[in-house]
Order: sequence, then structure tokens, then C-alpha cells
Amino acid sequence: MPEPKSAFDATYPCDFYEPEELFESDQMYTVPEIGRLLQGLEPDAEVDPDTEAVLVDWAVPWVMAHAEDMVIAEPLTEDGPGYYGVATDEDPSAASDAGADADADGADTDESA
Repeated sequence: MPEPKSAFDATYPCDFYEPEELFESDQMYTVPEIGRLLQGLEPDAEVDPDTEAVLVDWAVPWVMAHAEDMVIAEPLTEDGPGYYGVATDEDPSAASDAGADADADGADTDESA
């Protein structure tokens, strides 16, 4: 149920990290690890299941809001989690996306062939 702002002692700006601030550029993270990072914890910090559920609830919309600045990798095992990381110029997908954008604009295409 909604509560009036006056019910709270204080409110704070809703200011979250950008992916390049949160992630090491050469690492990939699971959603629970991202949730920990968003709270200033180490990715492997021990948290109780109830806390982890809240962290995941916060991490999922953050991942969705920053999807254009991130890359995703398939799970390492069939039943494992997906992994997310910050997109860099070295990522093959970033290069192919840039090429697709250029093709869509009609630039960088060789029509003489």
C-alpha cells in the first residue's frame, strides 16, 4: 500500500551506477552478483536468501535499463545462470552492431560488387 512521503524520516535521490562504473571491463556477472555490486558489496558476499531476493528485484530492472551498454553471455552450464558485463570496443558483438548500424544508414556498404 502506498505511504505518504511524510511517513519517512528522509528520502534520497535514486542514483544508480552506470555499467562502466560498476563492472570490471574484463569480467561477467550474474544477476545476484550485480545486485550485490549495486549495494556496494563484493560479488561473492554472503547474504541471506531474503536479502538476495531483494537484491535480485533491484538488479533486474537496472540490467534492463542499461541493456544498451551491456553484453550478455550464455550460461556456462546447461542449468547455470546467464552472465552480463559492460560492453567495450573489444567485444565482437559491439563491432558487429556498429557495422549493422552503418549498413542500416547506407554507409560503409560496397554497392559496386
